[in-house]
Amino acid sequence: RLRQLQRQQQRQQQRQQQQQLQQQLQQRQLQQLKQRQLQQLQQRQRQQLQKQQRRPLAQRLPRQPLRQQRLVGSTGISE
Repeated sequence: RLRQLQRQQQRQQQRQQQQQLQQQLQQRQLQQLKQRQLQQLQQRQRQQLQKQQRRPLAQRLPRQPLRQQRLVGSTGISE
């Protein structure tokens, strides 16, 4: 009877260990998935940025007051 009990305990421990391992594995897979999604998102954002930078200057100027000031300053000097 004692041996039976020991065997049962061993089986339970093994089962628990396996469940833990499975959970760890799932968590790792989930983290990897999240990381991949984040990388894809960042890539998309970078591509959009590049597209915006390819636009002609005239369209970008309103968004960059600093460059406008520089342009105004340089024309002021040349006058």
